[in-house]
Amino acid sequence: MPSHFTVTACSGAARAGVLRTAHGDVPTPCFMPIATVGAVHHVSAGELREMGATMILANTYHLMLRPGSQHVAERGGIQQFMRWDGPLLTDSGGFQVFSLGAKVESRGAKGFVALTDDGVRFRSHLDGSTHELTPERAMDIQRELGSDIAMVLDVCPPQPCAPDALARAVATTTAWAQRSIAHAEATGARSHMRIFGIVQGGADAALRCAHAAAITALPFDGFAIGGVAVGESREEMRRAVEVTVPFLPEDRPRYLMGVGAPDDIVHAVRCGIDMFDCVLPTRDARHGRLYRRISDSPDASVGAGRFQISNSAPWYETINIRNERWKGIDEPIDPTCACLTCRNHTLAYLRHLAAIGEPLGQRLATVHNLTFYLGCMRELRAQIMVG
Repeated sequence: MPSHFTVTACSGAARAGVLRTAHGDVPTPCFMPIATVGAVHHVSAGELREMGATMILANTYHLMLRPGSQHVAERGGIQQFMRWDGPLLTDSGGFQVFSLGAKVESRGAKGFVALTDDGVRFRSHLDGSTHELTPERAMDIQRELGSDIAMVLDVCPPQPCAPDALARAVATTTAWAQRSIAHAEATGARSHMRIFGIVQGGADAALRCAHAAAITALPFDGFAIGGVAVGESREEMRRAVEVTVPFLPEDRPRYLMGVGAPDDIVHAVRCGIDMFDCVLPTRDARHGRLYRRISDSPDASVGAGRFQISNSAPWYETINIRNERWKGIDEPIDPTCACLTCRNHTLAYLRHLAAIGEPLGQRLATVHNLTFYLGCMRELRAQIMVG
């Protein structure tokens, strides 16, 4: 088994482990708050630590455009730049290149993204300037950002997708994965960061399996399932996880990119996934949607920040803090939650902040939602450890 990852306990296919990086160990299963541009919305790096975050995710596409990866490198990488002293995973920027390009082109502007023999040429969504991202350049940028775990450049088509376009995306992703590994070895980047390969294939189970076999034949340090939660149904997304995981090596970390809702995370953990990221907890917070444990769940254990994730009953719910019903409720979002928001503020106050559009409301909601997600991961790990 590679020295950078150890499975410490299993419960069915679910597993608990430890991922070792240059900036510290990450207990798995883990959830990575998203620091797209070197910042998690509304919270500081120190507060992330207090919530229990062990690794964060930053974005190659956005950081290469501003402030620029060289600018970040001159300031000691993302960790020094944003004062985060823990592990960092960076995605390659491929998803953003294609998704933002498609969004801009849907508004009538053409020529924002073009696949070339070398990589992908695109125009910035910020100012229209032209840039090129290749598998090799994506590796170099992530090294400049100070990444502990770097993702290879891939092609992530939206769903639904024509079969021939999906097949081309998979073939290109494989070729780019091979080039990424070769470049990382030639430049010595592998001595600085772990590199993960990405399995694509959309909702085509046979193509997923074939691509998993091709990608896992390459000497990656971990493997990710990509191209999910991009327009397909929840059932198709879950099926993609179920058919792909058996092809991923047991001795390497497994990462489900961009997922998801708490129930989807629990499903993926049961399938054997170790790592997650998603915009939902911060995005929902900005729109007044809050997560909380259902207090009357028969499997719930009341305690500071602890709750039992149930196999037999609903264990969480979401509420819209903008609703009138919370106006007179002088209680915290969740009395069992130990976050700053629940310790100090009531639903009535949070509803007031939302009603008047006060940014403090979004910040307090973000603190709570991230605490909820990170608490879910700790509880999942604890349940796996005891079988």
